Amino acid sequence: MKAPDLSTRTAALDRAVEAGQGRLDRELADSARGVVERARERGGLSAEHTVAALAGATGSGKSSVLNAVAGADVAEPGVQRPTTAHALAAVWGEGADELLDWLDVPRRHEMEPVEGQAPATGVLRRTRPAGISTGLVLLDLPDHDSVVVEHRVRAERLVERADLLVWVVDPQKYADAALHERYLRALAGRSEVVVIALNQVDRLSSAETDALLADLRRLVAADGLGGARVLPVSARTGQGIDALRGLLAEAARRREASTARLTADVRAVAGRVLDASGQAPPARAADRAQGALVDALEDAAGATTVVEAVRRSARRDARLATGWPVTRWIGRTRHDPLRRLGLRRDDLRVPVDRPDLARTSLPQTRPSVRAATATAVRSYVDHVTEGAPDAWVLAARDRGSTAIDRLPDSLDQAVAGTRLEEERRPLWWRVVGVLQWLLLAAAVVGLGWLGLAAALSYFQLPPLLVPDLTVDLTDRGGGTFELPWPTALALGGIVAGLLLALLSRGAGALGARRRAGRVRRRLRAAVSEVAETEVRRPVAAEMEALATCREAAAVAAA
Repeated sequence: MKAPDLSTRTAALDRAVEAGQGRLDRELADSARGVVERARERGGLSAEHTVAALAGATGSGKSSVLNAVAGADVAEPGVQRPTTAHALAAVWGEGADELLDWLDVPRRHEMEPVEGQAPATGVLRRTRPAGISTGLVLLDLPDHDSVVVEHRVRAERLVERADLLVWVVDPQKYADAALHERYLRALAGRSEVVVIALNQVDRLSSAETDALLADLRRLVAADGLGGARVLPVSARTGQGIDALRGLLAEAARRREASTARLTADVRAVAGRVLDASGQAPPARAADRAQGALVDALEDAAGATTVVEAVRRSARRDARLATGWPVTRWIGRTRHDPLRRLGLRRDDLRVPVDRPDLARTSLPQTRPSVRAATATAVRSYVDHVTEGAPDAWVLAARDRGSTAIDRLPDSLDQAVAGTRLEEERRPLWWRVVGVLQWLLLAAAVVGLGWLGLAAALSYFQLPPLLVPDLTVDLTDRGGGTFELPWPTALALGGIVAGLLLALLSRGAGALGARRRAGRVRRRLRAAVSEVAETEVRRPVAAEMEALATCREAAAVAAA
């Protein structure tokens, strides 16, 4: 796969830092933003020039090396320390002014091929030595170990912005801990844009030079710059200067150092961001943990209580609709379980535009249930964030804690917004209800008929015509059974009504269980939506941001 270009890496690093806002270490985030800003600023400046910086400690001979490379006394070495307070630039080629302004280098020397030209205002023109044609900006930096803080700050700023870094060391300070720990190790992974020049080798024997170069290469490799070029040079005798000049000329000709430096910077800081992003949480961890969370929230919402109330209320409604009319008044004296909980439709009437005002009469969440809910939320967050960095885990837990405070109201509204009653009563209720009233009417007629007949007989009035109901059972081995119609109506109405009421009670109980099952599913769906809105989505947002941070950092560090 083709490696991403600098623009792609920079955009990815910017996206990673944005996704890790408030989660990544502040110093790391600032460092990454600084690299992104430098890459974009450098990309808008001269691509025709390569900025090479000569950096080093006091007395290492940076200025002398600059003069030797330039072939002219551009810098003025001195015996006082520190000798370089401001950076100085030797410039080969035109069009570097904006670049030098961005570098904040006011002292500039343009290297020209012909001597004797009139100098421009504020700019000294020098003869260009053989080997360097154009496109090079060579900086002499302030000493990185200067006792003046301002000098060190300037040097560090230019070390960050230079395309190619030439560290000038001397035989006495080449192993200085400050150099290696503070500067070279910070450049680990950027060996293609780092050169180490061991100056003053004219003071050493050949054997001593070889030993020092070997030790220096060992130290540089330990700093993470195993591929960096190490050159022996002498600004006084010119030893190794041609090689250094040739290296700088080749870098200027190829015009790749700035891209290589910025790419290395982006990769390095992106690698740190990737390391800080930890491991990706297990796939589908949220799905596996959601069941226990919803169960706990159902308990907190009183779903079991509501479902039982629905079942009992449905049985009560069925008895009132299909029971024996004579005893229905007994059922009406019993409280409706749903109404007691404030869950009847007419108990939940709220403005259409304010559904948040809906409230039930369910008991407030018990401390034990609230504690169980909090435990379930925390357990869910722990499962989802397993392997994530501490900052992301803490952020997800904070979201979970906020959700715990909102859950009681959200769950209550979820219960209040769930349809607990059927839209229409079952048709068989109406049919059975009509039959019950017909049977009761028959029983009343029969009893009235018998009562009237008894009254007439008591007052010795002409008897009332009472026909008999004849049942022929001869085909079944029996005789003929006769029963007065009033008695048949009275007994039949009462017995049939009671039997129908018993059958309807069983059917009503079965229907109540089915209705309770449907309500349970609706309540679980409502509670699941609360869990999704209040817990899963906020925590998922943190994990998605973490995934974005990791993926973008991986692209930038590829």
